[in-house]
Amino acid sequence: MNSPIYVTQPYLPPLDEFIPYLEKIWENKILTNGGPFHTQLEQALCEYLGVKHLALFSNGTIALVTALQALRVTGEVITTPYSFVATAHSLLWNGIKPVFVDVDPDTLNLDPAKIEAAITPQTTAIMPVHCYGHPCDVDAIQKIADNYNLRVIYDAAHAFGVKSHCGSVLNHGDLSVLSFHATKVFNTFEGGAIICPDAKTKLRIDQLKNFGFVDEVTVVAPGINGKMSEINAAFGMLQLKHIDHALAQRKRIDSTYRQLIEGIKGIRCLPNAGEHTSNFSYFPILVEADYPLSRDALYQKLKENNIFARRYFYPLITDFPMYRGLPSAHRENLPAATAAAQKVLCLPIYPALSPADQQRIVDLIREN
Repeated sequence: MNSPIYVTQPYLPPLDEFIPYLEKIWENKILTNGGPFHTQLEQALCEYLGVKHLALFSNGTIALVTALQALRVTGEVITTPYSFVATAHSLLWNGIKPVFVDVDPDTLNLDPAKIEAAITPQTTAIMPVHCYGHPCDVDAIQKIADNYNLRVIYDAAHAFGVKSHCGSVLNHGDLSVLSFHATKVFNTFEGGAIICPDAKTKLRIDQLKNFGFVDEVTVVAPGINGKMSEINAAFGMLQLKHIDHALAQRKRIDSTYRQLIEGIKGIRCLPNAGEHTSNFSYFPILVEADYPLSRDALYQKLKENNIFARRYFYPLITDFPMYRGLPSAHRENLPAATAAAQKVLCLPIYPALSPADQQRIVDLIREN
């Protein structure tokens, strides 16, 4: 039996490189609450990502919840059904009603052409997702937001290091939220961040992630505990030293997959977002009707051969019980998202994936 191949594996630098960071933490005796590694990582990430202000969090979900709190978003928020469920959960945690609109069938990002029709007097914001790290149509979304005086919060969980036509895609919208979960391109074991446009906004976010404290005796908001620990931040500092190598490896793997898959009837790759507008965080294929197996049958075949692909994103968020009763969740309103959820299969992609393993994966797909 071949060794298992998972859809993603975290990049782990040599352990001996991490030991000095741990020794420094033990020496400092500062484990959390904005210690030196926390401060260093915020500064280093601002420089690397090309953003002005960044607030670290314990995870991306708490960061999403806090971003909505920071902008005092209420009422209804327009979002995508095609995402990880944390996107919509963050709205429910804030007592906000999600309004789902369909995605573009080529990018699987929120379709700007569908947004305007979903706006009501209760709409206060739009929460798009840069799906698979491919940038949304940020200009079209911002134009709609400006016309209707809406906030824009990007779920940028997949979009570490991704650029748009004018620099980092993270600078678009009112706030962008990153995830540093172990499955992501850049990880801190668990972690996340909010990209802030100015120091005042970052100060409010920093207060909200620390219970609302301003000083020892002053609490100004019903905040939460969203702080990143020193160990997570230290691992992030180490990861950052290796990120360019990891991204280069992902790019190579993406290119190899596209060459190997070309010509397989019934298998379609999503369009490449481009060398400078993608971080190659996922490799989704679409299993079309003219392929001999259904998507789920192919998923099962790979699994039986110790290859653990993932049906990202299936089911749709709108299929879960807490959302499916909403009028905007009806499948007839979401044909592109519904079709994608039935077709997409994300193949393994991570820096250590070997060419031989890639060949084995594609051979299994081709042999039907």
